[in-house]
Amino acid sequence: MKTKFWIILTACIVAVCLGLTLWLYRSGEAAKTVTVISEGEVLYTLPLSVDQTIAVTSKRGTNTVTVKDGKVAVTQADCPDGHCMARGFCDRGAQIVCLPNRLVLQFSSDPAIDGISQ
Repeated sequence: MKTKFWIILTACIVAVCLGLTLWLYRSGEAAKTVTVISEGEVLYTLPLSVDQTIAVTSKRGTNTVTVKDGKVAVTQADCPDGHCMARGFCDRGAQIVCLPNRLVLQFSSDPAIDGISQ
């Protein structure tokens, strides 16, 4: 009886995790802009339609953000783990985050509407 309970509980947890993963990475509308936030301060709002490369330097480190072919990626980072670079080029989905350097790339489909004005 106890074994059956743990099997059902584990199956439910796995189902919830899969559902959340699909919801976060669902194929929705591609973003039109990306907001570059460093240490809580908005530095740039970049259109994904224009290819460009910018360097974001803070007291914690430097990241290179590249916009190419309607997608954005962190192509260079001096952080120790490099998880932000592993995400690759994206145009939707969850934010790209570099925790050691406190950098966030946030996608937006409508640049005129933000979370406060909705």
